Amino acid sequence: MRTQTRAKVAKTAKEPTSVGRNAASLPSARDRLLVAADELFYAEGVHVVGIDRIVERAGVAKASLYSIFGSKDELVRAYLENHLRQRQRGISDIVAAHDTPRERLLGIFAEIEAALEGSEFRGCRFISAGAEARPGDASEVVADRYRAWLRSLFIELAEAAGAHNAKAVGRQLAMVYDGAAVAARMDQDRRGAASAVYSAAIALLDAAMPPKKR
Repeated sequence: MRTQTRAKVAKTAKEPTSVGRNAASLPSARDRLLVAADELFYAEGVHVVGIDRIVERAGVAKASLYSIFGSKDELVRAYLENHLRQRQRGISDIVAAHDTPRERLLGIFAEIEAALEGSEFRGCRFISAGAEARPGDASEVVADRYRAWLRSLFIELAEAAGAHNAKAVGRQLAMVYDGAAVAARMDQDRRGAASAVYSAAIALLDAAMPPKKR
């Protein structure tokens, strides 16, 4: 009898109830806050959206936000750093899917071209948040880090593609990429803007490369 009881207890300990399993699968308060911040900040702006709306959307207490992040500025930092990791993974996947440096560069611009044609794309989170930032704000710091990483990637790929003055070409490509974010916010002809962005990237690469490398 005791052996059976011990076996039953052991089995119960190893097999959580459905309530336990469901609770474990629920998003944490931190994750819910980040999802709410992403939705609201991207749609309306970092400084426009207040703490009260974020905690209401996330379904958590205001005290939880301050306990987890300490301040709204740190929530903004976490929101942007989370998106930075997503962008780095996404662009790394694009780079890995193509064989040549030129194809990799154009693959990145093909992605932004497709995004521009969609109705949900509202521009770059880093540019939008950085435009609202005060000097030294977390949004400025993370936005600068993102743009420095992207610019370095463009320079590296331009150099690998054989472009003359790869540093200048990489910076020019970064400016065109930034222009896509502005077009997403302001250009009524988004399809035309999408085509223009991709065509501009091709023109820059063609002008910078020796004929045999085009």
